[in-house]
Order: sequence, then C-alpha cells, then structure tokens
Amino acid sequence: YLLEALKAAEKGDYDKAEALCEEANTSIIEAHKAQTSLLTMEASGDDIAYSVTMMHGQDHLMTTLLLRDLMKHMIELYKRGSN
Repeated sequence: YLLEALKAAEKGDYDKAEALCEEANTSIIEAHKAQTSLLTMEASGDDIAYSVTMMHGQDHLMTTLLLRDLMKHMIELYKRGSN
C-alpha cells in the first residue's frame, strides 16, 4: 500500500495516496497489536518460543513503521511541490 501511495502522490492523486496510507495503517495496527500481545504474554511470565521467523517479522514491522512515517512526509512534499 505504501509504495502505491507514493506512486499516486507522484501522479498528483493525493486523495488516493492518503487513502492507501490509511489502508496500510490499518494493517500496521493489527501487526502491532499481535506483537504487543506476544510481549505482554512474555512479560506475564509465559514462555514464548523465539525463532528466526519471529525476529524477521519484528524487523519487518519496525521497517514498515518507519516507511509509513516517511511516506507521509514524502506525500506532503509532493503536495507542496505541486502548488
């Protein structure tokens, strides 16, 4: 969603870009909730099995959070440049 949002902004379709960012944010929130649930379980004393897959997922979530914030700024820059 986020890269498609950037492409839409490049074309001047800012409404679509912002809608795609919101759609991406919905997925990001769900992923963050899942991560928080696992961390809460571990903090409560549950033994959580860590794996390369889980670490990889954490890495993707953190990268996506950064990309989301960057896309918002880039879309804003495209808007400013079109005026």
